[in-house]
Amino acid sequence: MSEMTAMEFKMNPDLKLSAEAILRVNGYTPEQAINELYRKIILHRGIPFDVKLPPLREPICTGNLSEEEVMVLVQKGLDDVKAGRVYTLEEIEAILNVRFGMRPDNKNSK
Repeated sequence: MSEMTAMEFKMNPDLKLSAEAILRVNGYTPEQAINELYRKIILHRGIPFDVKLPPLREPICTGNLSEEEVMVLVQKGLDDVKAGRVYTLEEIEAILNVRFGMRPDNKNSK
């Protein structure tokens, strides 16, 4: 096994929780993700992605969907649960806080 080195840095706890939840659902550890990021930085000789906000997605309004389309979405949700692609309440709150500045106590941070 090759020699390893430790890293220590500070991070927003909500950001950490949100990212680790996504990594876990996708089968990665934080260490694996950071190692892969560093490999890509070396390969691309810089940050390997655009640093900009993605386009906003429209929320799904079930009133505009057929019964069949609603059932497809429900089945997708059930499949996610069966596959372990789920979040705890704390992870959801952290994701909402990072993405939208929402706090669990309904106070928006500004």
